[in-house]
Amino acid sequence: MQALGLAWASEATAILQPKNVWEGHRPETSFSNERGEIIIKSRNLHIHVGVNPELVFMIAKTSKKELDMKRQIIYSLIATIVTLTAFGQTQIIRGTIKDVDSKSALIGATVQILNHDPLIGGVTDLDGDFRLSGVPYGRFDLLVQSVGYQEKVIPNILVTAAKEVVLTIEMVESIEKLEAVVVTAQQDKTEVLNEMALVSARTFSVEETQRFAGSFNDPARLVSSYAGVGSNAEGNNDIVVRGNSPKGILWRLEGVEIPNPNHFANEGSSGGPINALNSNMLANSDFFTGAFAPEYGNALSGVFDMKYKKGNNETREYTASASTLGIDFTAEGPFKKGYGGSYIANYRYSSLQLIDDLGLVDFGGVPKYQDAALNISLPINQNNQVSIFGLGGISSISGEEAHDNGDPAYRGVFGSKMGVLGVSHVHFFSNKAFLKATLAYTGTELTSEDEYVNDDMEYFVDNSANIQKHTFRALTTYNYKFSAKHKLETGLILSRMAYQADATSYNSDIDKLENVLSDDGHAETVQAFTSWKYRMNDAWTMTSGVHYLYFHLNQSHSVEPRVAVRWKASTKSAFNAGMGIHSKLSTVSTYLARFPQENGTILQPNKDLKPSRAAHFVLGYDYQINPLTYIKAEAYYQYLFDVPVENDPASAYSLLNESDTYGSIPLVNDGTGRNYGVEFTLERFFSKGFYYMNTISLYQSLYTGKDGIERSTAFNGNYIVNFIGGKEFSVGKPSKNKVMFVNTKIGLLGGGRYTPIDLNSSRAAGYQVDDESNMLASRGEDVFFMNLSIGVRRNKGNTTRELKLDANNITNNQALVREYYLQPTEEIEKSYQLPMIPNIIYTFKF
Repeated sequence: MQALGLAWASEATAILQPKNVWEGHRPETSFSNERGEIIIKSRNLHIHVGVNPELVFMIAKTSKKELDMKRQIIYSLIATIVTLTAFGQTQIIRGTIKDVDSKSALIGATVQILNHDPLIGGVTDLDGDFRLSGVPYGRFDLLVQSVGYQEKVIPNILVTAAKEVVLTIEMVESIEKLEAVVVTAQQDKTEVLNEMALVSARTFSVEETQRFAGSFNDPARLVSSYAGVGSNAEGNNDIVVRGNSPKGILWRLEGVEIPNPNHFANEGSSGGPINALNSNMLANSDFFTGAFAPEYGNALSGVFDMKYKKGNNETREYTASASTLGIDFTAEGPFKKGYGGSYIANYRYSSLQLIDDLGLVDFGGVPKYQDAALNISLPINQNNQVSIFGLGGISSISGEEAHDNGDPAYRGVFGSKMGVLGVSHVHFFSNKAFLKATLAYTGTELTSEDEYVNDDMEYFVDNSANIQKHTFRALTTYNYKFSAKHKLETGLILSRMAYQADATSYNSDIDKLENVLSDDGHAETVQAFTSWKYRMNDAWTMTSGVHYLYFHLNQSHSVEPRVAVRWKASTKSAFNAGMGIHSKLSTVSTYLARFPQENGTILQPNKDLKPSRAAHFVLGYDYQINPLTYIKAEAYYQYLFDVPVENDPASAYSLLNESDTYGSIPLVNDGTGRNYGVEFTLERFFSKGFYYMNTISLYQSLYTGKDGIERSTAFNGNYIVNFIGGKEFSVGKPSKNKVMFVNTKIGLLGGGRYTPIDLNSSRAAGYQVDDESNMLASRGEDVFFMNLSIGVRRNKGNTTRELKLDANNITNNQALVREYYLQPTEEIEKSYQLPMIPNIIYTFKF
């Protein structure tokens, strides 16, 4: 058996610097146990060195007093083994390792690539930084260990020629100080970036966003693969979580609440056809489906907690991409050598808009959009870090329709803008406490106008809107780690939104346009939260806290206690449970809706609406079948209350059935709802070029309106089944570094609900009139789809090139989704599942 140990021990040889670190620690005993491990003891030091032919690691433990006297000893206690590979074409993996609670650097942590011969490994320096050189191209798992911390495996790291791999790894301090550590090298996909989240949470990577078939590099489309998450069959990336309306989603970027980041986003919506968040800008991020941690407010159904990645602070790198959807360019790099600061920026332009601008084609209804993003990292010193981040998007579309005889029938325009700009400052008081403060501006603008042709063949305005919102936010979060067992996090969020909302709608009864919105002003929101994490031991963890929301426009507020617990019953299994109260404000246009009275006065009863609220209850179980495969099950129950419903005792209308609207309906908080179900996930992590994930979701989504009758919501599909999988394999000679990949996603979604249309009443009124006596009584067909992506990736020199065909619904299945009334034809039309859309993507990284 090979053996590596300490330089002065006769049993083995090691690489340790500086060599005088062992002064005063001469060994009293040195022996090998029955497993071939070396145990060396001195008066104040116990060294355990585990040895096998592929892996060498060392754990050292000192007393707290000695650690305080000689802090430098941490760096020198861990062996550094760095072996260059036999391959000539290699890359670098580097990064920083931190404590998950205090964010302080971990000195002397060992980092090594698993299952690679020869061994490639390294150790972190005084700043917690590590560097692995000579890493061949391909996919690797990284094992990270540090004295007194739970080991961590970073799975499926893709190494290519064009870009260094730069990681930030956070580790959990161990409660039980072990005399020896046995490496299990077991991946745990149940871990998320937010250590306060113990249930209904999932971390997703940029690599998954780009790999999953049909995702189109869009995080919103990616998460529809997860258990409990449905999508919009007509093409929008609306996210339906556990039967809830997409309006209940919270989007965050760098810890700041942001408006809907999708192009062509309607007022009050959370989705759209194309996301302005470009995957080239994103780091690993979290998605939550229930019982959120106390820091998350103004969310009812789900949370996107998006993180930007930092630009490479040592070398400049670029990515250029052209696809059916858009052309984009990303640049990143350092400001100057040795500084540590960096930038990353991206710009994207619609491909169809570019073709139209060049005059190569001439057709109506061209979707035009462009977006840009940036993230600037400006470290001041070890205790102070500043970052500047931003996101912006502009989109518009216009269209026309004609009667069968060619006469004009309709024309319309729609446009939306959104922007985010923020600056944050992190100050470290010590290795136990830090404060993060952020100032941010967010803004949106929506413009629309629909015109129809009357009997005199003249266009008249049926409806129009111009809604602008500008919000300034100041937030601060203080974190203090008392010990490995206790952590406190508390924060305050202040928001001031200025709004200007104007909207008109044609009233056929009086044959004129009415102002349904005409208001400007401002509204303030205050949110505060406190979280406490208590780890009884390495098996038991509990988080608890409270979130508070205050809305100044109508002085409404919500106090929201929350608690979650996780018990790791064994190395393979864990149980978790969570519960909490959550709330969501309606869009400001809902509060400002105007209702003209016969006497000429205007009423705005919706200004008194309280936030919708929900109580979430979750039970979960995780089981690791083997190091690569795990199964997860969760059961949940949600009770929704204070839901806005129409203020009419005979009405069944509820905002729970809307995905986007600002409408002119008087509302009161008398509605309720219930969502309950079970979810199952079976996943094999990407290893040896192969992965898969199966999810099954069975659920009920019900609501009760002012009429007191419980019905299915519009989003009650009852079940969602997904299969996701893929394979990578080398093609050609090894020297060509060429990989071919095939990925697929197969799904079956239960049909949604819609209300049948009263055709005669619609024709008489000149607009769609629903048969409210049969509210949501009709059901769309079940939606089957199969997405496929296939492509080739090649590393050549310092470049990486990838050509991919990513197509959704390749069988072109056309399930009926809903019906709608088309005024120009005075007929009921049917809306079907989005047909096959192929997206050809060529990416060049250098």
